[in-house]
Order: sequence, then C-alpha cells, then structure tokens
Amino acid sequence: MANVSVAAEWQLLYNRYYRKPELYPLRWKNIDLSRNKVACAPFGGPIAVIRDDSKIVQLYSESALRKLRIFTSSGVLISDTVWKNPGGRLIGMSWTEDQTLICIVQDGTVYRYNIHAELIEPNVTLGKECFEQNVVECIFWGNGVVCLTEGGLLFCIPDFKVMRPCQLAETGAEDLPNCMAVIEPKYTVSGNVEVLVGVGDGILIVDEDGVQRVDGEAVQGPVQKMVVSWDGKYLAIFTHDGRILVTDINFKGVLLEYNCEADENLRLIQSSLPEAVEACIDAAGHEFDVSRQRTLLRAASYGQAFCSTFQRDRIQEMCKTLRVLNAVRDPEIGIPLSINQYKLLTPSVLIARLINAHRHLLALRISEYVGMNQEVVIMHWACSKITASLAIPDATLLEILLDKLKLCRGISYAAVAAHADKNGRRKLAAMLIEHEPRSSKQVPLLLSIGEEDTALMKATESGDSDLVYLVLFHIWQKRPPLEFFGMIQARPLPRDLFISYARCYKHEFLKDFFLSTGQLQEVAFLLWKESWELGKNPMASKGSPLHGPRIKLIDKAQHLFAETKEHTFESKAAEEHAKLLRIQHELEVSTKQAIFVDSSISDTIRTCIVLGNHRAAMKVKTEFKVSEKRWYWLKVFALATIRDWEALEKFSKEKRPPIGYRPFVEACVDADEKGEALKYIPKLADLRERAEAYARIGMAKEAADAASQAKDGELLGRLKLTFAQNAAASSLFDTLRDRLSFQGVS
Repeated sequence: MANVSVAAEWQLLYNRYYRKPELYPLRWKNIDLSRNKVACAPFGGPIAVIRDDSKIVQLYSESALRKLRIFTSSGVLISDTVWKNPGGRLIGMSWTEDQTLICIVQDGTVYRYNIHAELIEPNVTLGKECFEQNVVECIFWGNGVVCLTEGGLLFCIPDFKVMRPCQLAETGAEDLPNCMAVIEPKYTVSGNVEVLVGVGDGILIVDEDGVQRVDGEAVQGPVQKMVVSWDGKYLAIFTHDGRILVTDINFKGVLLEYNCEADENLRLIQSSLPEAVEACIDAAGHEFDVSRQRTLLRAASYGQAFCSTFQRDRIQEMCKTLRVLNAVRDPEIGIPLSINQYKLLTPSVLIARLINAHRHLLALRISEYVGMNQEVVIMHWACSKITASLAIPDATLLEILLDKLKLCRGISYAAVAAHADKNGRRKLAAMLIEHEPRSSKQVPLLLSIGEEDTALMKATESGDSDLVYLVLFHIWQKRPPLEFFGMIQARPLPRDLFISYARCYKHEFLKDFFLSTGQLQEVAFLLWKESWELGKNPMASKGSPLHGPRIKLIDKAQHLFAETKEHTFESKAAEEHAKLLRIQHELEVSTKQAIFVDSSISDTIRTCIVLGNHRAAMKVKTEFKVSEKRWYWLKVFALATIRDWEALEKFSKEKRPPIGYRPFVEACVDADEKGEALKYIPKLADLRERAEAYARIGMAKEAADAASQAKDGELLGRLKLTFAQNAAASSLFDTLRDRLSFQGVS
C-alpha cells in the first residue's frame, strides 16, 4: 500500500514525471494569499508579502497601514516595515539573485529592500515618460525587469546591479498587449534583452533597436499567455482557442500541441455562444451570492475564449462592478445595492455617501479602483480628522494628515489648512500651508491666518508680482507705516513694486518711506517732480499764485539735495531753477503775458529782447552768468526777429563782437535783408566766409574777387556751381581759377 501511495504522488507530463510534495505547513497566521502580492526568492529564499492595494478587501482587525512582511520559506517572520513609499500603487515585486527585493510603483520609481525590510538608497526612476504614463505591468527575470506603461511603451532595467534604465523600441500597436514574455540577455544572439509581445493576432519581438514580427505555424490567432523555459530554449504559448503550443525560441516549428478542453458542448451552441456569455455576465451582475457570481463569471470567461468577436473587456468591467458592490454589501458597511441601483446612483454618488458615513478608507479604495479622483475622499477625511482630533497635538496630527495627503498628487493643502483655521487650530493651519506647492493658494490663506511675514516671503519667492501686490496692499492696511516700511526695506522685489506703485498714486506715502530709510535725494526728486506736475495745471499761468507753491517745492528739493555730497549738481540745478521761476513769474506779472514760465534761460532772454525789455534781458544775463558769446548770439537773432535793423547796427558797433560778424550776416540773410547784410559782409575777416556771404546774396563779382584774394581754386569751383545759371558769372569764375592755376595755386 505504501508503494501505491508513493506512486500516486507522481504525475506524467509529456515524457516526464513530476510531483509536488508539501515541505512545510506555513507558520504564518492570518495571511490570505489571494489578498496579497507575493514574491518568492529562488533557491529556498525568503517570501515577501504585502496587501494588494489594487483589490478592495475587508480589513477586519488589521491596521489600515500596509506592511511589507518578509518570511522564511516556512512562514516564520524575518522582518516587516510600514509601506510609506510615494509613487502610486505597487505594480510588481521580485527578488534578485543576491536576495534584494525590487518593488516598482506606478510612476516608475524602483524601491529596493534587503531581507531585514530596510530600504536601500538611492531609489531609481525609469524616466520622465514612464512617470507621466504610469506602469501597468512588470515582467521580472533573474536580475532584471521589463515594464509596460499605459501608453504601450516598454522600459527595461537589464541588470539590477547596474540599475541603468533604457527604453525599448515602440511597437506601434494601438492596444495594450494580451501578454508578454522576456528572453534574458544571456540567451539572445544580440546579448540584449528581447521581449515577446502578444499583440492582435501575432507576436512581436522587441528590443532596443527595433521590432520584428514573428511568422510561423505557432502563431495563428491571438495569444493569451507565453512563458519562456528556464534555459531560454523553448517557448510555451496558450492560444485563444484553448491550445498549448511548445515551440523552440526561434519559432522554427511546433514541438508539442495540447488541447486543454475535447469542446463538443460548445460546438452545439456555437451560434448562440456570444448571447450565452453575455447572459452569464449579466446574471453574475444581478446575483448577490459571491460564490454564484464566481461560477457564472468563470463560465463566461470559458465561453469567451471561443468567441472571437466578443468584447474582451466586458468580463473585466463586470468584475470591477461586482467587487465594488460586494465591498459595500458587506454587513459591516450595510449598503445592499443591486447592480441597477448602482448604475442609477453612479460611483461618484456612492463614494459621496461612503464619505458622509465616514467610511473613508473604503471610499478611497473604490475611487482608486474605478479610476476616479481620490482628492475628494482624502480632503473630506483630513477635514473630519481635524474636527475629531481636538486632543491630538498639532505636530502629531500634522504627521498623520501628511501621511495620507501625500497619496494624492496635486491635492489642495490650502483647503485643509483653511478648515483647520476655521476649527481654531491656526498653528496647524500654518504648518499645513507650508506643504502647499501653489503660491496662488498658499499666500491668500497665510494672509487670512495672520501670517503676513510668511505670506510676503512666499509671494516674493514665487516671483508673481500680482501676489506680491496682494500681500503689500493687505499689510499696508493692517500695519502702521513704519512697521510696513521695515518689512519691505530688506526685500528688493516688494520694495521696488511698492515704489513703482506709489510713484504713480501715493506720493506722500512714498516720501514718508524715503524719509524713514534716509533716502533724502529720492524725496527731493519727488518734490521736484511735483513742481513740474503743478506747472501743468491750467491755472498756473498769467501770474497765477500757483507759482509760489512750485517755487517752495523746488526750494525744499534744493535743501534736501544739499544734505548729501553726492548730489551737489542737483542742488545747484534746483537752486537756479527756483531763481529762474521767480524771474519768469515777475516778468509775466509785469508784461501780463504768460509766455515766460518754464522756458529756458536763452528763450527768456530772447523773449525779453523781442518785447523790447532790454533791462530785463540784461538782468537774466547777469543773474545766470550768461557768457558774452551766448549773449551776442541771442541778441543778434532776437533783433533780427523784430527787424530792428537800426538797433542791430548800433549793437554791432558797441564793441568788437566776440562772435565776429558772421552771425550778423546770417541773421540779415535769413530775414531776406540783403542790404542790411552788406553792412557786415565787408567786415568779415575770413576771405572765404566773405566770398560765400556775397554768393548767398547773389553778388557774383564780389564773391569772385574775395575767393581770388583767398587764392582758393576749390572755392571758385563751388561758387561757379552756385551761379551755374549765370553764364557771365561762370566765365568769370573759370577765368580766375585758370589764372590761379597758371600761378601754381590750387
């Protein structure tokens, strides 16, 4: 009997006998492998177990915090640690050859642990594209991994000892693969990782350099599963119609074919098989008994394999729906929804009801499972936790909140902080707002809880001028001026923005700021600017008393400039400006003409001469130490303007003009008074100037004589061009130039 019993343990598979003896009764307690992800190390190594967060499970008495546990092969606990790693759901884990546990999460981050459940730094990421698209599947082999993203991209780490991720060639397929298998680098001709991808009705071989489609009798229709043998020589394929094919790794021929199911019953109902599959799925949805749900779905899954036109995601959708319904139907939750009620209610409303019932963990799991935004759930939980945790210290409660808030990327810490502030926990609100990455939400809340200094710092760091202005206006209204000035003085951006705004709208307040910071010259410039603005007032004319305040402003500016050695020029300029305004004001009063104020010194002198007020012109000349040359220029052209030729001639004879007689000639010629010009042309000492002056009034012979006396042949040539229409004059210029040439003068 003993011999029979031993023989019965062995099973024939193809041409080999196998048996599976029980080595140990596992000693762990309350470990349901169907609820966990499990990774077993080769060569009798440890077993890693962690709760599968992709499944909705009842926690019973265990903690909501997931733990990574590491056991021996007999189920004795070696070590454990709380799983707090960010990056989304755990997609896959496996042991390397040196017994390092590799864990890969949704965003492509790779975490490593030793057998003592200690995290090995540093972490590695599969890259930006992997981070953006999320990992959906991992295929491990001895010392490497291939990851598939939602976008159908393949990323690979060929060797965990080197940890250098790389991207494989793109398959170009529209849908995600049905299955994948990896040929290790040591078994490939190229020495690189090759991935077998079941796509559509065929298989693709993908590596770093390209994609190759497999042809052969082994590939005839969709492939459901593939496994490479341990020595890399063979490939087992499970087809859509229930066959197992074994081929060599080069697909040269089928070595073994086995039909998993002799399907006569299915053939009898082949024509109505899609309707039968759909009926099983629909019946499972209406069934409340979990075991019957499983039976019906297994039947549907079996029948689906023989329906090439049936929607393959229909069973997956129903499984998702039933997992949600079974979770809320649990007696501990007590929401016995039918599938029709669930569809009418919608998942979002169900989640809202769970939130209101403070079933946050289940609501979170369902949200994640059905692909909905988890922010609403986590936000509600955080606010409820704050309300119910009055006895917990702020620092402790902050740690509890952050542990959950960081699970949701982009969650509004500001909204949670606002709730904390409403509940009288301002310190907690301030600590929470520190974790808000968006300055636009962070800064207004900091202001509302009275953290003006921090708000100004955060707004400045953001570089957003609108935010900085928001804080500035808030503080401006709340704080005394000196305190406000002290806050912005050491911060360049807020200070400069305040100054820019105040220059346009708040001159008096800006002057107070400059005075408080000792910038007297800036106050002086503001006063000077105010004097100019006052001058634009329509009332500031015809001897208006507004000129008095203008002059006082300039005087104040002059005194402030005088306080600093660096602004001596500005001080002198302000002093002379005030003096000029006084004189111009007096002139406008005396002449009853608003034509002097804000004109230059030269224009003031010229206007006085034009009006015949020579005494006033001389006073301005004396007051502002106008040079003789400038004085002569101004008076000559002013007298020519009013065509007072007698006064001009008298002025020319007072003494030898320091500017010569050329300005007299030009003034007369400009006024088209050739006769008056002739009074001064002979007095021109420079023969060339005299020749050109004669030419300007059309006296060709006199111009030619002067040019000849100057012995300037070039000048004679230019003068000839001036009189080109006058043949006699042209002949004269040619004669004189020829004479100079004969004499050897150029």
